Amino acid sequence: MEIIFSRHAKRRARLYKIPLSLIKNIIAGENLRNGKQDIIKDVAGFNYSLKIIVSVKKDLATVITNYPIKKGFKNESLL
Repeated sequence: MEIIFSRHAKRRARLYKIPLSLIKNIIAGENLRNGKQDIIKDVAGFNYSLKIIVSVKKDLATVITNYPIKKGFKNESLL
């Protein structure tokens, strides 16, 4: 599957010092289906979980945005 980044996603990754290769590895490890999806992962080296929003069409995954989640979840079942 080919993974591309929107301009917004590249800027957010640079702002929060998230390597693009790390995002690609997280997405490659997921079982993605067509449509828009949220991925939340705890990653070593970051104080907060990372949230990645990706849109999938056939064999193309477009990263829309990515950022650390600085606020906790109200419903822990979402993890």
